[in-house]
Amino acid sequence: MNLTRAAGRTMLASFFVVNGAKAATKPEPLVADAEPIARKVVPLVQQVAPPSVANYVPEETKTLVRATGVAQVLGGLGLATGLGRRLSAGLLSASMVPHVLASRPAKGASAEQRTAARSTMLRNVALLGAALIASQDTQGKPSLSYRANKQAQAISKAAAKEKKQLEKQAKQLTGQTNGKQLKKQAKKYEKQGKKQVDQLSNQLESLLK
Repeated sequence: MNLTRAAGRTMLASFFVVNGAKAATKPEPLVADAEPIARKVVPLVQQVAPPSVANYVPEETKTLVRATGVAQVLGGLGLATGLGRRLSAGLLSASMVPHVLASRPAKGASAEQRTAARSTMLRNVALLGAALIASQDTQGKPSLSYRANKQAQAISKAAAKEKKQLEKQAKQLTGQTNGKQLKKQAKKYEKQGKKQVDQLSNQLESLLK
């Protein structure tokens, strides 16, 4: 395992574990900021998600904040330990979307409030980007899509090569068949020529007599 990659994943995961634990145990300070997002996101998720999933989407903002915190703790631990790291990073990416939306500057905010909100939003966007990169990290190994594509190319090349060999063999067989036919035709002409010569010889003999 690359130590730099492991250290980077651990440092990234530490933020989510600490903040997720705070949100799960003490959600009250985050409820006010999450309320506007929850009113918009929860109905949308309930409409788009399958019924088996939509039934478990919490409607209460406090419960939603806690659920997001738990998801960040679990995703952070998975990313740090490497157990289901890509899936865990994907979970962290999804958990950061509400934070990015909630950190947008509010209408009517002062200049200082807008500056602070933009700073928080940039941090959340950076964390979202880092989690997305981690979700695609294959640790230097080819991804499944890359390997599938290479396998498809190899099969295509093998099929093309086999096709060429079959075409070559078919031409050879065709050439052999034509050769046999030519030999057969030559023998036929030879027999016909001998027969004609014999007939002419018989005619000459009969005239001489």
